[in-house]
Amino acid sequence: MTASTETRRPRRSSRERLPDFFIVGQPKSGTTALYQMLRGHPQIFMPNTKEPGFLAAELQVRKPPRPREEVLTYEDYVRLFEAAAPAQRVGEATPFYLWSRTAAGRIAELQPGARIIATLREPASLLRSLHLLLMKIYVETEPDLRKALALEEPRRSGSSVPADTYWPDLLMYSEQVRYVEQLRRYDSLFPPEQVLVLIYDDFRRDNEGTVRRVLRFLDVQDGLPIRPVEANPTVRVRSQRLHHLLHAVTVGRGPLSAGVKRAVKTLTPQRVRRSALTATQNHVVFGDPHPPDDDYMIELRRHFKGEVEALSEYLDRDLLSLWGYDRLA
Repeated sequence: MTASTETRRPRRSSRERLPDFFIVGQPKSGTTALYQMLRGHPQIFMPNTKEPGFLAAELQVRKPPRPREEVLTYEDYVRLFEAAAPAQRVGEATPFYLWSRTAAGRIAELQPGARIIATLREPASLLRSLHLLLMKIYVETEPDLRKALALEEPRRSGSSVPADTYWPDLLMYSEQVRYVEQLRRYDSLFPPEQVLVLIYDDFRRDNEGTVRRVLRFLDVQDGLPIRPVEANPTVRVRSQRLHHLLHAVTVGRGPLSAGVKRAVKTLTPQRVRRSALTATQNHVVFGDPHPPDDDYMIELRRHFKGEVEALSEYLDRDLLSLWGYDRLA
């Protein structure tokens, strides 16, 4: 099935609900906290599935080998929002929609009046957090950030790609920080009043004020109490070997792991299995990230300074000063 037919919508019924707004990214930029805070508002409905990814063809190539609600068809997608009350604003949050080259067009085709919320983060800190995330979700296997970014060009030609990775396109790290190119995809399809760009630093500094700004953008009541949320913390994979083994047993990859998984499922209830898996990951596999390599962070900032200059001009905001790029030696 081609990407275009996969998301083509049938004739809409009068009761069908689709998102009125989309949180489109970037990853590791506060989107999970924003999603959780918005879905607690009585005038907003967001589904339990935070990242359906249905409207990005790049995310439909292969689903992550981890438990999640599958969203493979248009009917699956619509079903996510069927519990919304008639008067509620409906939204969804898929950070990689900003990186995707197809999502903006699909959103515009599906819901031309939709409001778009884009979150942006300083390039070096974004790539460091993204690298740790990709290690955690079995996309990346190179634990050293410098080496992982240096592998981008070989991987672009098909070499040095991890054998078990399921989203090799995500390993093209530099494409995550092509800010102006990403925003133009949306600005070319939606009028300015339907696009809100947030800066991660503002969200961190004034969590409540940023959320109220979003609520006003969505035309819902912004005076209700807001409880700040800390979500999706960055973690380090302590043992890649143990992480891989636990993952193999979880998904039943290979005859031995599949046999172990069947035995575990037979002997233990699902709730106990999930609890044990989470405890093992949190206390054994994952740990706090090491401090960043300051010299390499400076090197990355020098490399991506042009992107920040272009974004500053595009948004008419001095991000060079905000992110410290004006102080690079």
